[in-house]
Amino acid sequence: MWFSFWRSRDRFSFDELRYLTDQLVKIQVVNDVNKDFVIEALRSIAELITYGDQHDTTFFEFFMEKQIMGEFVRILKISRNMTVSLQLLQTISIMIQNLKNEHAIYYMFSNEHMNYLITYSFDFKNEELLSYYISFLRAISGKLDRNTISLLVKTQEDEVVSFPLYVEAIRFAFHEEGMVRTAVRALTLNVYHVGDDSVNRYVTSAPHSDYFSNLVKFFRKQCIDLNVLVSDTTTNLGADTTSSIPAAVDEIEDNLYYFSDIISAGIPDVGRLFTDNILQLLIFPLLLPSLTLKAVKGIQMGAVTSLYLICCILRIVKIKDLSNTIAAALFCPLEAFLSKSVAEPNGYMSGYDVAHESQPPGSNNLTKAEVGNLSVDVSIATENDSCDCHLSLREALLSYLTSGNDVQVSGSLSVLATLLQTKELDESMSDALGILPQRKQHKKLLLQALVGESSGEEQLFSSESGSLRNGIEFGSELDGCLQKFKEQYGVSCSFLEVRASPRVHRFQVLDALVSVFCRSNLSAETFWDGGWLLRQLLPYSEAEFNSHHRKLLKESYKNCASALIEETRGIWPDILITVLCDAWKKCKRGIEASSPRKEPKDILFSSRKFSTEDGITSDSSFAAGERMCELVKVFVLLHQLQIFTHGRPLPEQPPIYPPADLLENSRAKSAGIDASGPKLVDAVPCRIAFERGKERHFRFLAISLGESGWVVLAEELPLKQHYGVVRVAAPLAGCNPKIDDKHSKWLHLRIRPYTLPSMDPARSGAYGKVKTKALVDGRWTLAFRDEESCKSALAMISEELNLQSNEVDKRLKPLLDLEIVVESSNPSLGPPEASSSYSTPSNSL
Repeated sequence: MWFSFWRSRDRFSFDELRYLTDQLVKIQVVNDVNKDFVIEALRSIAELITYGDQHDTTFFEFFMEKQIMGEFVRILKISRNMTVSLQLLQTISIMIQNLKNEHAIYYMFSNEHMNYLITYSFDFKNEELLSYYISFLRAISGKLDRNTISLLVKTQEDEVVSFPLYVEAIRFAFHEEGMVRTAVRALTLNVYHVGDDSVNRYVTSAPHSDYFSNLVKFFRKQCIDLNVLVSDTTTNLGADTTSSIPAAVDEIEDNLYYFSDIISAGIPDVGRLFTDNILQLLIFPLLLPSLTLKAVKGIQMGAVTSLYLICCILRIVKIKDLSNTIAAALFCPLEAFLSKSVAEPNGYMSGYDVAHESQPPGSNNLTKAEVGNLSVDVSIATENDSCDCHLSLREALLSYLTSGNDVQVSGSLSVLATLLQTKELDESMSDALGILPQRKQHKKLLLQALVGESSGEEQLFSSESGSLRNGIEFGSELDGCLQKFKEQYGVSCSFLEVRASPRVHRFQVLDALVSVFCRSNLSAETFWDGGWLLRQLLPYSEAEFNSHHRKLLKESYKNCASALIEETRGIWPDILITVLCDAWKKCKRGIEASSPRKEPKDILFSSRKFSTEDGITSDSSFAAGERMCELVKVFVLLHQLQIFTHGRPLPEQPPIYPPADLLENSRAKSAGIDASGPKLVDAVPCRIAFERGKERHFRFLAISLGESGWVVLAEELPLKQHYGVVRVAAPLAGCNPKIDDKHSKWLHLRIRPYTLPSMDPARSGAYGKVKTKALVDGRWTLAFRDEESCKSALAMISEELNLQSNEVDKRLKPLLDLEIVVESSNPSLGPPEASSSYSTPSNSL
């Protein structure tokens, strides 16, 4: 019999199918002797049935007539060989995936053979078998629709009582292997999106509804694991988390997108199940309590991780009730989410019960009630208490802006930006938080006025009555949310902040944002994030963005401008204008964009951004270059703030002068840089050894050309007197010339690169990390004939450095004249004269 199997035969013939079936029926036991035949027969039958489905219907008719599915089940029962089980699962998976005929699929699903295979007790300790089994389940789910799903369930009185495919699949939902979890998620989504009402009721009934709470519990564990990684990075900058944190972030966001896909299926009660579980298992006990500036005993989550997770949940899980509940919770104090053993504030009095000591300038249009609630000195409150548990979470977010570190400020800005961008959040809630854009406020009030609502007309034309009415209206809405907290979630919250007018909260948000731009210990990236948010919230009313705000911004701008002028005498003046023009375009594009320029996950990597520069000393040119780039970005942002806070459009280019013409008496002109040069007119003979024991003779020359400059080592041409060929050139800026203390004929020069590593996209990796080892500056030691020659070379360098810096100063002059820039940005006065980002290439020699 076994030899006849291998005889020559048409592989895709009906006779071949008949022959294989007859031989399979004769098998009474599967052992080591016949297992290879059985495996080959199963594989060949799958090929033949797939072929027949596309070319000849008699193949599948024979398959049904001989009840080959039953034979498959019988073979599984009489076999204890793992490879046979593997082939059987693969055979059926191939058939299900490739059958196009609906009747064929109905037949495959219409008997209990499929459910028997689904519930069969395979040995899942074998990873390969588990992989085939999960693929088998996923293949079945790919063919589900309203008709086929009914063939795989058992019902009583029109209610589903058994659904083996779903029940067996979710057993592996939290398997350690990621591919298994992914397949199970795809299967469950296929089930949910069928839209069968009885199946939907089955999956949302106990105990199957536990799957949704288990999903959130699993997600909660992933969040805690991420927090451990972030904490390790914060405490140990040398920790290797290059791949672990991004991988953890991807897992978390994949989970949230899975939640979102489940919700989009529209199954009744699923949104409520997710909302309740996310709030009770994650938001209330873990994330919200961590929003405190000072450490509180018992908190398991770091503030930075919590800020990131809140952003992700709001951005991805689009449930209106969840978004509004999180926003309403921000009006509660931290103590509402802490057990009494964690925090018991002693003698607390709300900041809203006492009028603030000083009334901010420009607030004369506020009511007396609003003035008393206008500002809370967060720093004083946190210093006098063991923790800031008495502050509302909304105030805690603002306190990060005023006194948090760079990562906390970035995280707080991300949360505010995410709330502002969340479409599921009611506008009344955004307004109460103080982050409803002014254009939306005016639109809402105008619509109310147009339809004849007196309150809308009053608020549109009367700020005082509108503010009071709006505050009372929102207070009643928030009372309903707080009552829901107490009844449904067991969170007791009674806070006087809910009675404050939303207009007061808008003032507080603006105050906090302006304070960000007055700080000197924040990164440029954080400044740009704050600039985008301020641009979204910038009111058109003089009463809200007042002269006090403008005064603070102007003082911060002047301090930054002074530091920028100093950079023209620094190490990198030759690329300063190029960096400034590039930063101008990026900043303008970023703050005028409809959405934030960074994703929330970027805040997890900002604390690691500069740890890659280990080994770079603070006095190196590389560190100075990075500081210069940061300063330029901050200056550009503050400059653009000055323009658009005065209601002016931002110009496409910064208003700087074009490059000046080459002076006739300049050293660059006499050296013939613009012609065939260089002429070695002022060149000073020197010696230098680039290799040990190999000293070379050169002519030294320092040349500046506009904002560019070089120190040059040239060799004189033997046949052309006073002319030479450049052998070595390096940037003039940052060379830091110094005569040796012991050898007065030696001149030391620092040699920096022509550009910064961070300006080269090819050398930058993910999350702004520079893919390089520790960088060090080069050093030249030039030996001259005598002291006079050495001093002459030093004077030449100083003179050319001065010319180079003066040229940069001249080009920046119109940019630094703030009043002219603001006025010239007025469209009625015409566009300002702005140069391009042209600069002489540093390596043009």
